[in-house]
Amino acid sequence: MSSSPIQALVLEDFLKLPYLEESPAWEYVHGVALQKPMPKTRHSILQKRLLNAIDKSSSDYTALPELRCTFGGRSVVPDVAVIAWEQIQIDEVGEPEDNFIKAPDWTIEILSPDQRATRVIDNILHCLQHGCKLGWMLDPDDYSILVFAPHQEPEVCRGDRQLLVIDGINLALTPNQVFTWLKIGKR
Repeated sequence: MSSSPIQALVLEDFLKLPYLEESPAWEYVHGVALQKPMPKTRHSILQKRLLNAIDKSSSDYTALPELRCTFGGRSVVPDVAVIAWEQIQIDEVGEPEDNFIKAPDWTIEILSPDQRATRVIDNILHCLQHGCKLGWMLDPDDYSILVFAPHQEPEVCRGDRQLLVIDGINLALTPNQVFTWLKIGKR
């Protein structure tokens, strides 16, 4: 279960909190630090499979788990952040900078049973307002994927409906295919 919010603070102070990088991740939204719920088995399986599928589908993008993205007055940690390699800042020795200060190109959240959908949707919408090209919210209990695209109505996708992905990623998935990953005995 997620922790109660702590007192209001500014983003700079949030980023200095000593427990910030403890698991599960902490996010900063509307002046408040909130801890995400601890991932459970279904969440972790979906996250792992999505990371693998996306990385195999593009050389222009990478899929990263639990990457802190700080931008637009918030610090969020999507379950999967898909980012163009060219968007990753490189330091003087040719390695990626540790702090990612942009919206991901594609944000994916996997709803946990004890997580509030409105908080997750709020973070996805914030990402879209700051340059994100696509957002997905997977609901493993409903076997649905809520798809968000800039300047469009969200779409609830179920069954064999083809899911929208961003240009540059050659990935064809349906909700049925995604949630079949949870059927351990049917490999």
